[in-house]
Amino acid sequence: MAVPNASEGRRRPVIDAIARAFAPAQVLDVHSDPDHGRSVFTIAAPQGELSRALVNGAREAIARIDVRVHGGAHPHVGALDVVPLVYLDDSQRGPACADALTTGALIGDELDVPVFLYGELATRPEHRLRATLRSGGPDALARRIESGELVPDFGPRHAHETAGALLVAARPPLIAFNIDLVTDDLERAQHIAAGLRESSSGLPGVRAIGLFLPARGRAQVSLNVEDHRAVTLAEIVERVRDQAEIVEAELVGLAPKAAFEGFPEDVPLRDFDAGRHLIENALR
Repeated sequence: MAVPNASEGRRRPVIDAIARAFAPAQVLDVHSDPDHGRSVFTIAAPQGELSRALVNGAREAIARIDVRVHGGAHPHVGALDVVPLVYLDDSQRGPACADALTTGALIGDELDVPVFLYGELATRPEHRLRATLRSGGPDALARRIESGELVPDFGPRHAHETAGALLVAARPPLIAFNIDLVTDDLERAQHIAAGLRESSSGLPGVRAIGLFLPARGRAQVSLNVEDHRAVTLAEIVERVRDQAEIVEAELVGLAPKAAFEGFPEDVPLRDFDAGRHLIENALR
């Protein structure tokens, strides 16, 4: 399974074309957000077919997205921005790592886009965190490549003019989760996010940012939860509503069923369908 993220959340024809291009993989879910300027695709295919499907999708994204004119609040550095290959248990880790390396090599070679391996596949300490690579956006990353500060693992030693760069990893399931607040106070959302982040002595494995969503007129706390066994979504929601009233929460992509144990019944989950959005059900 893979969860490629494209830097487009508004133009439905573009999003649909990228989804179709991931053939021969099956598209399990597409989550698009115009405020974030991002679409998250969850796709599945047998080993060997998955890397080719990702190259096909990357080619379409590169043809249709220009990061120089991208609009959206979510951090990014490329047209097809990140491609994590997801393994559900340790027995799948080896195949996922192999597919990630193959995907990165093919995209770098065939599509002329610099590719960085991050997470557990990182080849340098400065590549390990997505946030480090994304710092400053596509323009900053391009300058860092040109100066030699950052060296891509695959592809050219310069950023693609319109498609930027691509980040590739292999990892267990990560939960992308948003919490919309009643308030439109961006500073409140940023303060709450800072208190949740592991890097600020918050919750283990949690990364969070505060955003303002013009389309909804709300502030949002947007999170990545790296290990739902270390901290549950229920605990995160309670931490947030101790500080601000919540309108609703939102799962981005898929998540394991266990992540929702004890989730408060009085917090609506935007467009949530257990049949499609719980990994165990979607893959069945």
